[in-house]
Amino acid sequence: MIRIVIVDDHAVVRSGLRLLLDAEDDLEVVGEAGNARDAIFEVRAATPDVVLLDVVMPGQSGIEAMPQILREAPSAKVLMLSMQDDPNYVREAFAAGASGYVLKEAVDAEVVAAVRDVAAGNHYVHPALGARMVAADAAAQAAAAADPLSDREREVLKMLALGHTNQEIAQQLYISVRTAETHRAHIMRKLQLSTRAELVRYAIEHGQLND
Repeated sequence: MIRIVIVDDHAVVRSGLRLLLDAEDDLEVVGEAGNARDAIFEVRAATPDVVLLDVVMPGQSGIEAMPQILREAPSAKVLMLSMQDDPNYVREAFAAGASGYVLKEAVDAEVVAAVRDVAAGNHYVHPALGARMVAADAAAQAAAAADPLSDREREVLKMLALGHTNQEIAQQLYISVRTAETHRAHIMRKLQLSTRAELVRYAIEHGQLND
């Protein structure tokens, strides 16, 4: 039997989820809470296997409350239930300790399957969100490949291309000479350059000398 605590600030949502989950032979709702503070007391008392946790609630969000909820019930798995379909919310939730993320618009069968999946120790993401996250990660990787330098490294690149020494760069950027040298080494390695002439040519070709 999978024991579940439902945390959502809307009573009608909690009631609907309870009816859905209790109708399954292997699922049992053992508690409810309407906010993060009550959720902490509820999981401490009920020791659930899964916490179905809303992302956006008055006061403290589900993501903010998650670390404390997991401290109270360290063996529980958290399945986020949200109307937010932004991949950034998903990443934030997983970083905070969530095991799954399902949209409130999901069909009943998907919610039930997600609960079982996280209870079994797996991770679950709504399929459409998963596809969006893959696309976003691919775009980010492409952008990083096109311009692998950090903002500070671009500053140093420009100054090097303009003929400044490591000492001058350190003085103007308020960093140590050693740090300036490290930035230079990172730039040369990332751009696969070996001489200052190559560095200057790269800066010109990629518009790094423009204001």
